[in-house]
Amino acid sequence: MLGPKDATRARALKTLGAGVEAAWLGAVGLTHASGERDLSVLEQNWARPTAEINGIFGGYQGEGTKTVIPSECGAKLTFRLVPGQDPQRVLEGFKSFVNARLLPDAKAEFVTGGASSGLTVPIDAPFVVAARKALEAEFGRKPVLAGCGASIPVVEAFERQLGLKTLLVGFGLEDDRIHSPNEKFELSCFHRGMRAEARMLAAFAG
Repeated sequence: MLGPKDATRARALKTLGAGVEAAWLGAVGLTHASGERDLSVLEQNWARPTAEINGIFGGYQGEGTKTVIPSECGAKLTFRLVPGQDPQRVLEGFKSFVNARLLPDAKAEFVTGGASSGLTVPIDAPFVVAARKALEAEFGRKPVLAGCGASIPVVEAFERQLGLKTLLVGFGLEDDRIHSPNEKFELSCFHRGMRAEARMLAAFAG
């Protein structure tokens, strides 16, 4: 993930060209972005922390109406962190935020899952430079550098515990519907991905 004021990020955004943000929004049925007004939607997606409500539940959920007042409700949330943020501090801050707004006789219970810190990949590292050349040789065009907010905690663990940097290279398409019903992966991407991986291994070996 590129930093919020990273010059490399600005160059990468410029490389993508005009119209990319409109297409990015249009793919999910939107025409206007929300969030931080001084940042573009791609800058927010690439480099900013987030708090997402993944689901809200409580009360009567069946067909029709029932005049009942729910005695409890719940929500599932996730937080995307950027480098420099401490997962435990973010969690405690959220708990304090909720508890400070509880009405008398109301109480909140928190059930937590896993957590990991954000990280960046140094784009001038030798293995990144080698990989970019190998990808260009396979696909016939320069690869695009892009920030990503995906959560793969083991990558952060590799760096924190083993001191190893990790290179993530994706070969999927925007319409692959990752983690969704009818997820797919094109055979052409599979085959070219294998060839690209072979080229990268050869480049790493020198």
